[in-house]
Amino acid sequence: MAEEFRLRSVAVAVYGPAALFGLAEGAMLPVVALSAIDRGATTPVAALIGAVLGIGALVTNIPAGILATRAGERKSMLLAAAVSAVGLVLCLVNIGTGPGALVLYGAGVLLIGAASAVYSLARQSYLTESVPLHMRARALSTLGGTMRVGLFVGPFAGAAVMQFWGQAGAYYLSLAAVLAAGAVVYRVPDLETTAEHRAAAAAITTWGMVKRNWHVYATLGIGILLLSGIRQTRQTVVPLWAAHLGLSPTASSLIYGFAGAIDALVFYPAGKVMDRHGRRWVAVPSAFVLGASFVLMPLTHGAVLLALVAMVMGFGNGIGSGIVMTLGADVSPAVGRPTHLGVWNELADVGSGLGPLLLAGVTALAGLGLGIVVSGLVGFAAAGALWTWIPRPARGLRPTAVRSPPSERQEAD
Repeated sequence: MAEEFRLRSVAVAVYGPAALFGLAEGAMLPVVALSAIDRGATTPVAALIGAVLGIGALVTNIPAGILATRAGERKSMLLAAAVSAVGLVLCLVNIGTGPGALVLYGAGVLLIGAASAVYSLARQSYLTESVPLHMRARALSTLGGTMRVGLFVGPFAGAAVMQFWGQAGAYYLSLAAVLAAGAVVYRVPDLETTAEHRAAAAAITTWGMVKRNWHVYATLGIGILLLSGIRQTRQTVVPLWAAHLGLSPTASSLIYGFAGAIDALVFYPAGKVMDRHGRRWVAVPSAFVLGASFVLMPLTHGAVLLALVAMVMGFGNGIGSGIVMTLGADVSPAVGRPTHLGVWNELADVGSGLGPLLLAGVTALAGLGLGIVVSGLVGFAAAGALWTWIPRPARGLRPTAVRSPPSERQEAD
C-alpha cells in the first residue's frame, strides 16, 4: 500500500503538468504554419519553421541531461516552463511581415521546442527515480498516455478559444497551460539525494556515458531509433493517403481522430502487461502492428477501409505508449541517469527526424504507395531489433534505488 500511495502522490505532481504541457503543444501546433504565413512566409519557409520545434528538441536533449544532473529534476522542469512561456510570448508578438517578424517568431518556436526537451527528460527522470521497479512501466506508460490525451484535446480547446480571440487565442491558451504546469511543479518537493550522489553524477560527462554504454546505444538504441522513425511517420501517412484517395479534409480529420482515440485508450493496459510479463511483449507487437498497418494502407481504396487501418495503426502506437521512456529507464545507470536519458532521447529524436525523410525520399522516387510500404518495413526491422536486444528481466531489469520526495517518504512510512 505504501508503494501505491507513493505512486499516486507522484502522479499528481507529474501527470498533471504532463497533461498541461500536452494541451499547450496540441493547441499551438495546428497554427504554427499559419502564423508563419501571416508573417510573410512562403509555404516552404512555413514548413521549415514548423520543423524548428523538433530541431529545438534535437539540439537540447543532451544539454537537458546535463542540466537535470546538476540542477535536479524539479528545477529543470521549472526552467522549462519559464522558457516555454517566453517562447510563447515571442510567438504572440507580431511586428508585421518580413524577415524580422519571421526570425522573432522562429525564435519563439525554437525556445518552445528546447523547453519541451528539457521538461520531457526531467519528468521522465523524476518518475523513474520515484517509482518502484515493478510499477515503472505502468507509471511511464501513463505518463506517455497523459501527454497524448493533452495533445488530443489541445487542438479542440484551441479551436474553441480561437472563436473569440482569433489565431492568438491558441497561444494564450498554451501560455495559460504552461504557467499552470509551472505552478504545479513549483509545489513538487525535490527528490532526496546525498552530496556523494550529486558529486558522482556531476563528474559523469556525456562522452563518458557514451563510452561506457556504447553497446547499449548501438544495439537496443538502434531499435528505439527505428521505432521512433515509424511512429513519427504515422502522423503523416494517414492524411497523405486520404488526399491520394480524394477524400475531403473533413473525412481525413475524422479518420485521424478515430485513430487518435484508439491510441489514447490503450496505454494503461499495455503498461500492466509490461510490468507483469516483460517489455518485449508490448514493444515487439507495437512495432509489428505499426509496420503491418503501413503495408496494408496502400491496399485501401475508400474511407471505411482507411479508417479501419488507421485505427489498427492507432492501436499499435497506443500499446507502445511510454516504451521508449521505459526501456531508457531500464538500461540507465543509477548515477548519472539524466545524462544517459539525454543520449537516449537524442537517438529517439534522430529516428523521428529520419522517418518522415525516408517516406519523402521514396515517395519522390517511386510514388506514395511504395513510400508507405518501405516505411512499414522499418516497423518490422524495429520489431526484430527490439526482440533481439531488449534485456531479459533477470539480467536487464535489476532494481535500482528509488528516491522519493521527503514528504512522500514520511507519509509512506
